[in-house]
Amino acid sequence: MPDTQALVNDFLNKLKKRKIEGSQATAKQTAELLRSVISQTRMPYTNQAAALIHSVKAVGERLIAANPVELAVGNVVRRVLHIIREEDLSLTTAAMAGLNLSAESDDEDDTDRDNHPALSAAAIAAASRSTLRPPSLQTLLEDVPDSAAVPHTSSSGGDSEGKSKSADKSSRSRKLKHDVIEAVNELIQDISTCHELIAEQAVEHIHQNEVILTLGSSRTVLEFLCAAKEKKRSFRVFVAEGAPRYQGHLLAKELVTRGLQTTLITDSAVFAMISRVNMVIVGAHAVMANGGVIAPVGLNMVALAAQKHAVPFVVLAGSHKLCPLYPHHPEVLLNELRSPSELLDFGEFSDCLDFGSGIGAPLLHVVNPTFDYVPPKLVSLFITDTGGHNPSYMYRLIADYYSADDLVLERRTASGN
Repeated sequence: MPDTQALVNDFLNKLKKRKIEGSQATAKQTAELLRSVISQTRMPYTNQAAALIHSVKAVGERLIAANPVELAVGNVVRRVLHIIREEDLSLTTAAMAGLNLSAESDDEDDTDRDNHPALSAAAIAAASRSTLRPPSLQTLLEDVPDSAAVPHTSSSGGDSEGKSKSADKSSRSRKLKHDVIEAVNELIQDISTCHELIAEQAVEHIHQNEVILTLGSSRTVLEFLCAAKEKKRSFRVFVAEGAPRYQGHLLAKELVTRGLQTTLITDSAVFAMISRVNMVIVGAHAVMANGGVIAPVGLNMVALAAQKHAVPFVVLAGSHKLCPLYPHHPEVLLNELRSPSELLDFGEFSDCLDFGSGIGAPLLHVVNPTFDYVPPKLVSLFITDTGGHNPSYMYRLIADYYSADDLVLERRTASGN
């Protein structure tokens, strides 16, 4: 089995060098890496969930720092932490239910009633509190007062009971890790199939003879439009080219290959063409907790044009793109600047340098941002792999995927250090 540290370092290098294209591929590989970390984490005698959380957080902080703009990494890390907490709570609840059943059985047995009193309400209440903070459920059971313990008739009986407790702890530790890994496998499967699940809803939103506008290139949008075409819906697609990377050229070519009527337009022509459009359908880089969208540059302009002409603005996003943070959160890096060479070649740029000053300071500055921020008031509908949702509902949907304790992952250095 490969060394976990080597896997982590290899993935860190890929994130830093931007070798992974797309949020889906990044999210899937992040989940697979965390699954390996969990699998190889040594479980302590107590507080197994806390040990898993510590291991995942330690790796997650490094992954997020390697590429802060790729919010899908932090989303998956937080999803896995939430899975650990949920699985641990599920096991604890099952254990408490077993204790209650055992106590009721003892109460029905008149012979053993005096020797086997049920756990006190205080003990049960203490055990039902957060299982991630000591005392754990196992520690609580060990610390039951002597008056509530079963008297030992022999030393051999005590030894066997101690072995039984040890076996129970080992069994619970294996059960927790197994359940967490199974849940992470389900998360990986959800990430892998998100395009298909979103595409299945296309026929509900795209109707006959409509005109759809999109910008740039998105695999989610591609599969969504093609799914409607397969349902015998006839419609036309306007594709804004998405300068300066011109990803719209790739999408337009793929749409034509699959038999869709396609018109390629420049980004500056969006406002002139929007009056002929029935719906705008775009992908997203990330969906924030307030319903705002981080999307490829140029989409805010498209959203404003759609609002001006009362055209629905629909955003397609898999659940791995739902971010529990707000745009103003200090951990959120909304943008990054790409190379100026996408706008000007070196020859053109060097001609604008003022070499006469002796310092070579350029008179021309090139700014090439990657993303736009689209506020929630400009979005009409979100379509995720769980269905369609209004922007005002996104915070509630996001709350189902994350725990409040995991929103801030990066350690803060103490002042004065």
